[in-house]
Formats: sequence, structure tokens, C-alpha cells
Amino acid sequence: MKRILFIAAVLFFTIQVNAQEINWVTLEEAVELQKKKPKKIMMDVYTNWCGPCKMLDRNTFHNKDVVDYVNKNYYAVKFNAEGNETVNFSGKTFDNPQYDPAKANRRNSVHELARHFSIRSYPTIVFLGETGEFLTPVIGYKTPRQLELYLKLFKNDDHKDFKSQEDFTTYYNAFKPEFSE
Repeated sequence: MKRILFIAAVLFFTIQVNAQEINWVTLEEAVELQKKKPKKIMMDVYTNWCGPCKMLDRNTFHNKDVVDYVNKNYYAVKFNAEGNETVNFSGKTFDNPQYDPAKANRRNSVHELARHFSIRSYPTIVFLGETGEFLTPVIGYKTPRQLELYLKLFKNDDHKDFKSQEDFTTYYNAFKPEFSE
């Protein structure tokens, strides 16, 4: 009996550890949360048909180090760049007037918010400052360690010290990743 209880406890603990997820909110919720507790926003801009987007979600956004760091230091937003939701952001309303429900899991028309941020490929991670100002897009699939560089760069405002590509390259070369792969 003790052995069965021990195995059940181990399984329960394993499931709990593996079930850790990023606390995703909508962009509107993130902006409201910023008013109470300022943090930057990390927005995962994806599409339903995008293979690298699914890899980013499965491999990077479920990595324990990424989950812990993002949940502690960012408001995380997941946004379908070809979806049909209406988004209110920065005093404007964005939607997808050409959205075709029959193409929900295939290429569809691009959402106005994705156009607002000049998103041209997926996945793209958009970083916004503590007051919702656009910082930069990070384009393409990133491993946990590759994403770590950007998460820490913007969290610590190190990007404000860059005056050239050379400054970023120096930062990049000196960066020592700590996240597990």
C-alpha cells in the first residue's frame, strides 16, 4: 500500500511540475495590469497553421526556466495574427474585417493589430515597455536559451545602452545563458 501511495505521489508531483505554464492574458488585460504593477509585455504573435509557432509553444514556452522568468517579470500575451478577435489598444480598435471562418486553421487575412506592429512572419515575439510602447519584434523560433537573451535584455533595460549594432553584438557575445534547453 505504501508503495502505491509513493508511486501516486511521484506521479502527481511529476504532472504538477510538467504542467507549469506561462500565465497568458489578453493585451487589454496586460495593459490594465501594467497600471497596477508596471512590467513589460512579451507578446507571442502566432498563427494556427505555423509549424515553428507550435514548436515555440511546445519547446520554449513550456520550458521551466522560461515559464518562471516570464511569469515573474512580464505580462505574457498570446495573439493570433490571423484571428478574428477585436482588440482595443493604445486608444484604437483593431480587428480582422477580412477574416474567413472557413480558413480558421489555414492562411487567413492578417489582423489589423499585426499590421500595426508590422508583423510579416511567424512566430514573432513583440516586446512592449511598461507603458505599452513598442520596443521591438524578435522574429522566428527561439530556443529557451536564445529567448533568455531577449527576456533579460529588455527586463533589465540593457537595450537602452545600445547605440549601434556593434553594441548589441558585444552584449550578445558576452551573454552567458542560464536557462536549460
